[in-house]
Amino acid sequence: MTIQRLHVGPRMSEAAIHNGVVYLAGQVAEDPSLDVGGQTRQVLAAIDRLLAEAGSDRTRILQAQIFLADIGDFAAMNAVWDAWVPAGHTPARATVEARLAAPEYRVEIKVIAAQSAPAT
Repeated sequence: MTIQRLHVGPRMSEAAIHNGVVYLAGQVAEDPSLDVGGQTRQVLAAIDRLLAEAGSDRTRILQAQIFLADIGDFAAMNAVWDAWVPAGHTPARATVEARLAAPEYRVEIKVIAAQSAPAT
């Protein structure tokens, strides 16, 4: 079975696709000076772009893992998440507090999604 990788770098790929399943790398904000709400919006927009490129979308997310630098940001992150995730398509999800790759990052999100069925 073929493995397709998107945006391959020396350390990681932004996405890997295998057997109709899309695995995204953890996504962080482009502008880490934003508050957790702004960072979450940027992260979710990046997820939307990558899923579209991989032939999927937010309605097909199977699992999400959310990492917060401060669990005190849980409500603010959830306010953005809740407005973004389609009703009836909420994935299995875990949210944990974690030290992220750089102190200015407030949130990192990684998802696993099913690819859309090809048109017949």
